[in-house]
Amino acid sequence: MTTRGVLYVHSAPRALCPHVEWAIAGVLGTRVGLDWIRQPAAPGTWRSEFSWQGQAGTASKLASALRGWRLLRFEVTAEPSANAEGERYSCTPELGIFHAVTGIHGDILIPEDRLRAALVRSQRAETDLESDIAKLLGKPWDDELEPFRYAGEGAPVRWLHQVV
Repeated sequence: MTTRGVLYVHSAPRALCPHVEWAIAGVLGTRVGLDWIRQPAAPGTWRSEFSWQGQAGTASKLASALRGWRLLRFEVTAEPSANAEGERYSCTPELGIFHAVTGIHGDILIPEDRLRAALVRSQRAETDLESDIAKLLGKPWDDELEPFRYAGEGAPVRWLHQVV
């Protein structure tokens, strides 16, 4: 079963770019050479994006391969398929990694138990319900990544396929 998705590397120091390519190649099982362009939202950093096709779970493997680098900002998406929900991963140096399940239209699907837990924490005055729901929707990550997304409009996209 295959799916497809997009990897957005929003910002990476130049020295880290080849390591990003090697990590992606290790997941996809094929040589990767990305087209890097300057990231105006963070001078001295570079950005790239490409579309990929692979087995369900490839998005999580890509996110895992990239998540440990402190100076890297990225997002990975996977489209839903017949047997798997879609996924979205966002990662920033300050916030770490965010994961969400997405539906057919790209909406974030929040599991019932996570919503119930947010309600309970709010009722106990441990947290604010609005901020808890914002975190469940990935708003802090969206807020931090939005300037990097906007700066990347018009960047080239390359299709890559996982070797099976």
